[in-house]
Amino acid sequence: MNYDIAIIGGGIVGAATFYKLQTKYPKLKIALFEKEKELAGHQTGHNSGVIHSGLYYKPGSLKAKNCIEGRHELVAFCKKHEIAHDVCGKIVVATHKEELENLERIYNIGLENKIEGLKKIDSKQIQEIEPEVKGIAGLWVPCTGIVDFRGATKKMVDLGLKIQRESKVYLETEVLDIQKAENSSILKTNKGSFDAKYLIFCTGLQADRMAKKDQVKIKERIVGFRGDYYELTEKAKHKVKNLIYPVPDPNFTFLGVHFTRMVDGEIECGPNAVFTFKREGYNKTSFSLKDTIDALTYKGTWKLFFGNIRFGINEYRRAFSKKLFLKTLQRIIPSLTMEDIKPGRAGVRALLLSTDGDTRDDFKIEVKNNSIHVLNAPSPAATASLSIGEHVSKIAEEQFNLS
Repeated sequence: MNYDIAIIGGGIVGAATFYKLQTKYPKLKIALFEKEKELAGHQTGHNSGVIHSGLYYKPGSLKAKNCIEGRHELVAFCKKHEIAHDVCGKIVVATHKEELENLERIYNIGLENKIEGLKKIDSKQIQEIEPEVKGIAGLWVPCTGIVDFRGATKKMVDLGLKIQRESKVYLETEVLDIQKAENSSILKTNKGSFDAKYLIFCTGLQADRMAKKDQVKIKERIVGFRGDYYELTEKAKHKVKNLIYPVPDPNFTFLGVHFTRMVDGEIECGPNAVFTFKREGYNKTSFSLKDTIDALTYKGTWKLFFGNIRFGINEYRRAFSKKLFLKTLQRIIPSLTMEDIKPGRAGVRALLLSTDGDTRDDFKIEVKNNSIHVLNAPSPAATASLSIGEHVSKIAEEQFNLS
């Protein structure tokens, strides 16, 4: 029950950090704690399964750097270890003249981020790639792909465990409290106490709460946003070949409703983005009193709400109306009908909100004494996971004086 390093959180970022550290330091005993029955049970396992190119992210940001480096490494990892994936490419489609300026802005960001193969396409070229799509202009992004993130997460952990037999993964083991000893930390869990010299937290939707348990003072708070998906029915699947995205509105954090071919052959449409009353709630009626109070007593939440009232109302209306959801989809594929779509799954995205309502969109990692906290790792964190794991392992090397 004594370890050199304990990693709390068994999503893909925690798994990648485990894998990177164990590969670099094979003698270290590392424990990975996950409160659910399986790895990748929350954000990792509920996202759209896209290998992001790095197209949208501010040049020089942690997001851009880690996404691009992580994408290359993730694809190589999947090839080597036979994880289901396909670098199939995507199109970004403008359907109205008002979107052209923003499309050009995204194109220039992509050039600055050196996105391989990025090019402008016209309406004819759009239809050559996706025959059912109606657009006036677009971008072709050939290095975007799809992947089984759950499979990649499990493989990273399995590889780490093969390196060091005394390292362990503890599933259904929730860290309830953290006590500081003279030269270590004691993790109090629902399955007993564990001792570790160093701690690394990759806890996603619970990142702020775990930081507080570890006596790290942060002003920001995690607020969850649920994304609902629809799926294309069997008879409508031919209408989408690979990945189709709208031109995102620069005033909002989310990329908009898009079409994604999954590695299992299903076609997803979504997600929308609505405030959720439960951080780990995947149904429209999911509710947690604690999560709701935490979010609605925080002024950053209300700042975000008041700054995005129209957007928020439209998203909620769409969440409860198949007809309105379909109208959004028809902007890109006009031939879709009510019979072509059926309700799918949902995911919840963790946003680290500042007190002024800013979404703290870049990755954020906090270091204190013998702990490292990945406080904010929104999309494209799954794509960037191996790069983030490398980054965290370098911080650990310096902060923990590993050898």
